[in-house]
Amino acid sequence: MDAQSRGRAEEIDPADQWVLNPRTGNYELQLDRSAPQGQRSATSPRGRRSAGARSGAPESPQSAKSAKSPTSSKSPQGPKTPAPADSPSPAVPGPRRGETRPGRRTRRTRKSGSGNARRRRLLVATGGTLAFLLVGGSLGAYLYYNHLNGNLRVTDVGDAGTGGFKKDQPINILVIGTDKRSGAGNEGYGDSGSPGHADTTILFHVSRDRSNATALSIPRDLITNIPACPTKQPDGTMKTIPAQKGTRFNTSLGQEGRDPGCTMRTVKELTGITVDHFMMVDFNAVKVLSSAVGGVPVCLEKGVDDKDSKLKLGPGEHRLQGEQALAFVRTRHAFGNESDLDRIKTQQQFLSSMLREMKSKETLTSPKKFFSLAEAATKSLTVDSGIGSIEKLTNLAGELKDMNLKNVTFTTLPVLDNPAEKVKATVVLDNALADPLLQMIRGDVSLTEVEKKEQAAKDAADAETRARQEALMQGPRAGARDVRVDIYNGGGPAGSASTTLTWLQTGKGVAKASNLGNAPAKLDATLLEFAPNQADQARALADIMGLPASALKVGTADAGPRTAMKLTLGADFKGAGIPMTAPQKAPDEIQRVEADKAVCAK
Repeated sequence: MDAQSRGRAEEIDPADQWVLNPRTGNYELQLDRSAPQGQRSATSPRGRRSAGARSGAPESPQSAKSAKSPTSSKSPQGPKTPAPADSPSPAVPGPRRGETRPGRRTRRTRKSGSGNARRRRLLVATGGTLAFLLVGGSLGAYLYYNHLNGNLRVTDVGDAGTGGFKKDQPINILVIGTDKRSGAGNEGYGDSGSPGHADTTILFHVSRDRSNATALSIPRDLITNIPACPTKQPDGTMKTIPAQKGTRFNTSLGQEGRDPGCTMRTVKELTGITVDHFMMVDFNAVKVLSSAVGGVPVCLEKGVDDKDSKLKLGPGEHRLQGEQALAFVRTRHAFGNESDLDRIKTQQQFLSSMLREMKSKETLTSPKKFFSLAEAATKSLTVDSGIGSIEKLTNLAGELKDMNLKNVTFTTLPVLDNPAEKVKATVVLDNALADPLLQMIRGDVSLTEVEKKEQAAKDAADAETRARQEALMQGPRAGARDVRVDIYNGGGPAGSASTTLTWLQTGKGVAKASNLGNAPAKLDATLLEFAPNQADQARALADIMGLPASALKVGTADAGPRTAMKLTLGADFKGAGIPMTAPQKAPDEIQRVEADKAVCAK
């Protein structure tokens, strides 16, 4: 109830509710004056003396004057009565609207004082409300965080992955799209009882400096070898599924009990690239993620009417979500020569468009889309334990958040029709094109033109050093049988020194090599140290192993005739026989899709 109505209810003039505070000299509005001031008890809240009077402190002149000149108050019970001499300073009625009393502050001044009090009360109320919202928001965020964690499905793949990524190293994530028919509405796609295959597989390589990424699609019908796969069973025991040679890549998941860890191992054997983590999704992911962003724009050069996938679209641009989006990425008869390779191109175009939608201003600034996307993504994902929580996924996302889509390239592992088949149903690796492409990914070389100002400055500073190193490579080479080298493992995969020794001795004729075990310290990059008179041996070994000029370090004094060079395998060493020098440009025949460009499906 406001001051006016409260005053009228108790037959108190509203002006009488403005009282002078002797401590501040300001008039203040008292909303709870339910009785005449003179009738209050000395112990009532409004009848107590001022703090100064109770403590014996001297009163202000104005307060003393008020005590000597008592006033009376209106009372509904009778005539005015003098206030007792020992009563507190009585209320002083405020002026009527428009009046100004001699020697008193104007109403405007009194309003200023009361306004300060109201503002203080408002700040207190607002602060309390803000604190409540912060606490409530934190609780809500915590509950939502736990909810999203509960959406994730986590698979322990043992030592198939690295168990984590490092901020100063490239990141390799295997994205697996399974054709398992689980989930509401997916039973009608056929093969509903199948445990699923690795239907769509993309190795997503993020560069060490986080400036660029390469998304390498692996054809499902590629003939390859699947290594032995230790898998954790539902009861917690381990079972090793035997290796299988010369089979389709897509059987690396689901078949015979193989888990995503087996697909990770298969990719490593096929490409020479160690996978850090995996993310697996099924049919539902395409439906819910495309809907969460409000549809994914696609462009068609010609109309499509595919009875198998149920996709029916006219030429031109469309925004697809839900069942239509799934039909678009599943169709094998709508584009190109109706092969799985052309379906891969369509999927890459769709994923590029989805990435653009996810990073668009409309998505990032819409709370509804953001929460829908978070909900859809976590419900669709199965991940390894290394990224098996929202916190870990957030850390991973933090590594990728600033990457420009113009520096993200989709490509496909180059393949050829299987020459062993009369009816072409499977493919084999096209080594002439695949080898340089895989070397670029292993060497962390981008498929796009990326501006690297910091790297350019560093290259300029190191130009003289590089010139000296490259000069070392110019000159004669010793024969393999004359190369003496001691091998240390200083950061390569376990057993690298031993396997490299065997490879050099049995396959390359370097009989005077020795394995000296682990190096005293870890190295990021492989290093070959030698004396000036061993330069011909160093060049020969660099050629054999594919060592870059930067891996060579020459000493100042010549070595004895039986002294061996020192080869320390660093963290960049991926395995014996895998060259460490990578081409700086991919072959022109390599298929690619740039993530920042919209392309019409043909």
